[in-house]
Amino acid sequence: MNVKSIKIGKSPSISVDFAGEGEMLIFLHGIGGNKKNWKDNLCFFSDKFLSVAWDTRGYGESDDYEGALKFEDILDDLKKVLDFFSKDKAHIVGLSMGGQIATLFYEKYSNNVKTLTLCDTHFGLSNFNKKDVERFINIRKEPLLKGKEPKDIAPIVAETLIGDMKNTYAFNQLVDSMSLLHKDSYLKNN
Repeated sequence: MNVKSIKIGKSPSISVDFAGEGEMLIFLHGIGGNKKNWKDNLCFFSDKFLSVAWDTRGYGESDDYEGALKFEDILDDLKKVLDFFSKDKAHIVGLSMGGQIATLFYEKYSNNVKTLTLCDTHFGLSNFNKKDVERFINIRKEPLLKGKEPKDIAPIVAETLIGDMKNTYAFNQLVDSMSLLHKDSYLKNN
């Protein structure tokens, strides 16, 4: 399998990895992730699909962006990815924040969605205890605002996200992924 990487559009350009051909299957990462989180899935599904994994604007190899985070812009970025590959419809798989993007994309561009697969996602933190929400956000945000870098907080945050601490492979992948976060863009999401 031959995985290719490209950047789509300008200001900000969106980085994607892709392989295979056929119907499009696109993978959307979570808030602490990037397109590399999907590398095994990309390889597996490329036998039957044009499998694509993207870096959301401000993540991984995609460009940072000016101003506040606007999900509307992210939805338009995703539409540009479909257009680049000349695809009218896609199967969309979204993890966490990627699941939120997927459902919002469906609301705006329902004619472009063949199926949705949502993994470990929810809409907002309003259903959670206020103190738990503050702790969740502060464990990520405060150290960064005090001068730490994403690689400094990655192990601590990963411990709060991973279910099985004995799975060192998954833990190390999560830490590696979070270490690559764009600090300013990540802070806009929290």
